[in-house]
Amino acid sequence: MLYGRMLFSMVVSLYTSRVVLNTLGVVDYGIYNVVGGFVAMFSLISSSLSSAVSRFLTYELGRGDKERLKAIFSTSLLIHIALAIIIFVLMETIGVWFLNNKMTIPTERLYAANWVFQGSIISFMLGLLTVPYNASIVAHERMSAFAYIGILDVVLRLFVVLFIAYSRWQFDRLVIYALLLVVVGILMQSIYWSYCRRHFEECRFKLSFDKHCWKEMSSFAGWNFVGCTAGLMKDQGVNVLLNLFIGPAINAARGISGNVISAVSGFAGNFMTALNPQITKSYAAGDLNYCHSLVERGSRFSFFILFIFELPIFLEIEYVLELWLGQYPDHTVSFVRLVFILALVDILSYTLINLQAATGKIRNYQLAVGGLLLLNFPLSYLCLYFNYPPESTYIVAICISIGCLILRLIFLRKMAKLSMSSFMKNVCAKVLLVVLTSSILPTIVHYYMPYGWVRLLVVGFISILSSLLVIYYMGCNKEERQFVVSKIRDIKIKVLR
Repeated sequence: MLYGRMLFSMVVSLYTSRVVLNTLGVVDYGIYNVVGGFVAMFSLISSSLSSAVSRFLTYELGRGDKERLKAIFSTSLLIHIALAIIIFVLMETIGVWFLNNKMTIPTERLYAANWVFQGSIISFMLGLLTVPYNASIVAHERMSAFAYIGILDVVLRLFVVLFIAYSRWQFDRLVIYALLLVVVGILMQSIYWSYCRRHFEECRFKLSFDKHCWKEMSSFAGWNFVGCTAGLMKDQGVNVLLNLFIGPAINAARGISGNVISAVSGFAGNFMTALNPQITKSYAAGDLNYCHSLVERGSRFSFFILFIFELPIFLEIEYVLELWLGQYPDHTVSFVRLVFILALVDILSYTLINLQAATGKIRNYQLAVGGLLLLNFPLSYLCLYFNYPPESTYIVAICISIGCLILRLIFLRKMAKLSMSSFMKNVCAKVLLVVLTSSILPTIVHYYMPYGWVRLLVVGFISILSSLLVIYYMGCNKEERQFVVSKIRDIKIKVLR
């Protein structure tokens, strides 16, 4: 269900990105990207709480404590309501001042930027109130509902894009685009609320404050705040730096690279969405062998899924961008390639992050890993200050992500009894072998064939075939290969019937 949703979302996302860029123009598209990203910086507190809600709901489902589950949901929703009010005040004071006095935005578009900012605030607050409901759907592993609601969200956003692109009415398209997305957010919040109340007993808000739940969740969220801050400064903070040093055009290039990786990495993300509740539940049940197996296989296969889609696009990105966008901002090609490498490094850590959260012991972990991640912002600032190219910000992020992966393994070796040597052998070594081996033939074809659509098709076909064969024979063990063969045999039998 999640992959069906992702295929549809990817096609729509690639189409709408082109339409929005052409409709708004490079400057307005960059303004929307950087202003929306600035609002997202305020979500660092909510992100830490979101992780806490997901972890505690999933953990209690693993234990089977329904009363505790109800208390956690009501407490989390109450906290998110209070948090939405606090962040609203911060955005309308500090945020408005920073937007109008510090950011690099053309004077004639400052009016529209303020409308985008207000729309982003409302959308953010609605998303904040959706968190407990969304976490409940994932914790219960209702992936079909998660997929259907996600598809509806994509369809509504497609209608918004088509309206601003093809409407004959005269209006400021950037402003109307931001406001219509607010309407979509209101509708999606109503759907999440209605579904969860109908299907999950704990999703009925009671005006009560469980002191014990609050203490546990706030402690977890407080230490997770460090990691969330580091992650947002790495992405949105650097985005603002690029705006301050270079201007909105570079934000457009970064925004396009973000859209590409979002579309591609969604395939691996769906795999992790389905897998993460099982990691938490198996840890809560004390089944560490199964939990460790899920962590290693999840990390390896999520990398493989992402790599299969990235390899042909990585090689043929110039022609892909030309077909997709026609004209595109400078630095877009290098940004896409670098963000692909960063995504592959980051995805190796996703199951490790979830396992660490399942332990509930995150203070020292967040101080170390979060502290290292925070270096993205000052190091990127220094690179831009000394006139290094904007690509240097991605190189900094890649190096730091590798360091964070090693730190996570060191912590989990003690806290969750995860074997560091086993992870390096069964995950890191295998994915590196797959990348190096499967890239040889597609790279040769890319280098010797003439530029054009024929090369795109040939390189795409050879890349996917090469990746699948190398993953099957080098990336999988005997048991996993037998599993794949049995599934193919089952599908063949069903088709013949």
